[in-house]
Amino acid sequence: MSSSTPEPLDPLGPPSRSRHGLCLLAAVGLVALDLWSKSAAFEFLAEATLVRDDTGHDRYPLVGNWLGMMRNLNYGAAFGQLKGIPTALVGLRAVAIVVLGVLVFRAPRKQALYLSALVLILAGAMGNLYDNLFYRPIGHETGRPFGPVRDFIDVYFSGLRWHFPTFNVADSCITVGAVLLLLSGLVGGKGEEIPEREPEVDLESDPEAPIT
Repeated sequence: MSSSTPEPLDPLGPPSRSRHGLCLLAAVGLVALDLWSKSAAFEFLAEATLVRDDTGHDRYPLVGNWLGMMRNLNYGAAFGQLKGIPTALVGLRAVAIVVLGVLVFRAPRKQALYLSALVLILAGAMGNLYDNLFYRPIGHETGRPFGPVRDFIDVYFSGLRWHFPTFNVADSCITVGAVLLLLSGLVGGKGEEIPEREPEVDLESDPEAPIT
């Protein structure tokens, strides 16, 4: 009588549905955190006593003068780029979300670093796209087809009298995800080799095969 043993999962095979659910849950959780933090920060800063620094920015210090919060509405991409072509910018974000979603669902097994990077970038893109599509600040210019992205995290280098461009949780997700994606590319080829499976022997069809 032949004994059947379950075949081990192929590390490069398709992902399981449970992992799809975890990825979706993680992305939704990060987007919720981003949207909540934007709303909470803007409401807090609207009532807080702000301090004007030596560059003329009104901000709320958190850690000395180095780290603080400051309201900023960004109609462009990172560092305010592409603000002159909002339709193209929003279209690029939408396409990026679709591509990233496909990559997440097609990522092979045992690629946790790569998968984490994709989920972080996906969540960041979704959080900022939400602002473009649904957020309209008071005094929003009617000629603008899309809303701005809400930024509030401010890093200030007082020695240089220079503010790093304000950012938010979504931007942080994209930055961390990009770093993890780079690391996954560097270490991806250094994984352990997958051992070849020995062919199974059916004792019924080969009675002379030794029994181990």
